[in-house]
Amino acid sequence: MAKIKKRGTSGNAKNFITRTQAVRKLQISLPDFRRLCIFKGIYPREPRNKKKANKGNSAPNTFYYTKDIQYLLHEPVLQKFRDHKAFAKKLTKALGRGEYGDAKRLEENHKPVVRLDHIIKERYPSFADALRDLDDALSMLHLFANLPSNEKIQPEIISKCQKVCHEWQHFIIKTHTLRKSFLSIKGIYYQAEIQGQDILWLVPYKFAQNVPGDVDFRIMLTFVEFYTTLLGFVMYRLYTLENWVYPPKFDQKADEAGAGLAAITVEQKETGNAIHAIEAAPAGPTAAEQGAIENLPVVEVTEDMMKTTIEEKKVDEEDAEAEAGINDTKNAIDVFKPIDAANAGDVLAQPILAVREDGTVAEPEDLFKGTVFFLSRETPRDPLEFILRSFGCNSIGWDAVLGEGAFTHDPLDPRITHQVVDRPPMVALPVGPDDDTEMAGQVTARHTAGRVPGRIYVQPQYVWDCINAGKLLKTDVYAPGAMLPPHLSPWVKVDSNGYDPSAPTGLDENGDVVNDMDVDVGSDEESEAEVVKDAAEGSEEEEEEEEESEVEGAPLDAAPSKKDNKRKSELNKKDREEEEQKEMAKMMMPRKKRKLYEKMIYSNSKKDEEAKNLRKKRKELEKARK
Repeated sequence: MAKIKKRGTSGNAKNFITRTQAVRKLQISLPDFRRLCIFKGIYPREPRNKKKANKGNSAPNTFYYTKDIQYLLHEPVLQKFRDHKAFAKKLTKALGRGEYGDAKRLEENHKPVVRLDHIIKERYPSFADALRDLDDALSMLHLFANLPSNEKIQPEIISKCQKVCHEWQHFIIKTHTLRKSFLSIKGIYYQAEIQGQDILWLVPYKFAQNVPGDVDFRIMLTFVEFYTTLLGFVMYRLYTLENWVYPPKFDQKADEAGAGLAAITVEQKETGNAIHAIEAAPAGPTAAEQGAIENLPVVEVTEDMMKTTIEEKKVDEEDAEAEAGINDTKNAIDVFKPIDAANAGDVLAQPILAVREDGTVAEPEDLFKGTVFFLSRETPRDPLEFILRSFGCNSIGWDAVLGEGAFTHDPLDPRITHQVVDRPPMVALPVGPDDDTEMAGQVTARHTAGRVPGRIYVQPQYVWDCINAGKLLKTDVYAPGAMLPPHLSPWVKVDSNGYDPSAPTGLDENGDVVNDMDVDVGSDEESEAEVVKDAAEGSEEEEEEEEESEVEGAPLDAAPSKKDNKRKSELNKKDREEEEQKEMAKMMMPRKKRKLYEKMIYSNSKKDEEAKNLRKKRKELEKARK
């Protein structure tokens, strides 16, 4: 007779464990259990049958894998939590007795410190895994870097998040790994490519933040603690691969003055090359190789041999220099010398861009190379500085109100080639009778209608659209006060049947429709070709009919000819045949595939109708605007 199984010892009842049972088994509090699960990456699971997993009880519960909880029993952090509980009891007892000296000494010397280094190594066995998991980490750290401090969020946590974020931004700037960015309602999205991994993170706008009171910041601060450790490991590895010193130098005074990225200085390792050379050096010769080396004939090097070798080396170097000079002459670019500045106006340094023949830039670091940007006080300084430096612009100035670290604080600096403004065009103020005549003359000469002659004025969206397009766009579209083009997400690809905001409007200067935008984009190409062919064949006969009608005096807009009716009937016949073939194929489908096909047809038609409505609405707006 087979042995009777006991209830609750196999299946879901054995594989799953409730949260209450897990807390009892680990002998820790619920907040410590949540914190431990966040550190180890253990999350609640959903069993297929909750009643069986709960051993017949239908009460709502949170379940975990039993193996995961069993794995936590031997975690060193668990012992740290228990030590901290005993430490808290001793500290409370010392404070209750009034032994403040003992309490202070106990807190300074015997407070348990939780280290997460071994957990990082366990969860991310390879560096690619750590890079792949940086999206949420960077978004969370940038969020806390912009929050104000209160009783729940300590200032040390915010400053640490800001420092780590600046170190990350410096690496992106130095390596030119930023690829795309997008301005959204939530904030600014950035995407970088590091060692073949695409990393996407979100940075909130710097507005006055009100910290909500219904958010459990204990859980969020646990994530911040883990993500800070993770990003520290990643940054150390990235800086070491680039032969940089980590952590970089941090200037506290410059940071308090609002320097931002300029408060951190990245330095090159002095002994880095020697270390790499030692690591790359080959191993010593084997015993057989050593014997072969010893048996080699010894050749005495005389002075004549040395002179001959030196002369041959000189000749080779001269030939190489001559060839390089010829190639440089062939590939040389014409250099235009500036005219005398005394006899002309302001001489601005023009940007030197490495642009391909199709108009795209060769490398991301060359996009804004050679330009000098000036940021007006109403523009967002931090994101613009980060993007411009990542794409080759090393000379960025801004108003002194925005903080230290600028290339120049003078808005009248003649070296400035581009100025980013986010307000309507300014009008020059009239010069009063009491103003200094010399100063007034300089201001009126430099400012014509509030602008510096020879300088390009653009709105902030110009910078984002340029980096997403991979080339410098026309600046007149982004002039101050101009209607900006749609700012599209670089990660969304428009389908052939979808609505494309960047498509032409189909209106001329008078607001008339040039081409119909409501045509069916998804129509069959073969049917369109047939229509064009039939129209070309019937064009000659239509011309003859028009000539006859003109001779007879009949109007041109008379009833359609027999040829037109015949062609329309043929087209209608072809359409009916195609519909019948589709219906026959649909009838031959299994029921499951037929239902799926009908859903697909319905969704496509719904998308087409939505795109058609959007095109119609845009056409009406453009017509009303003109």
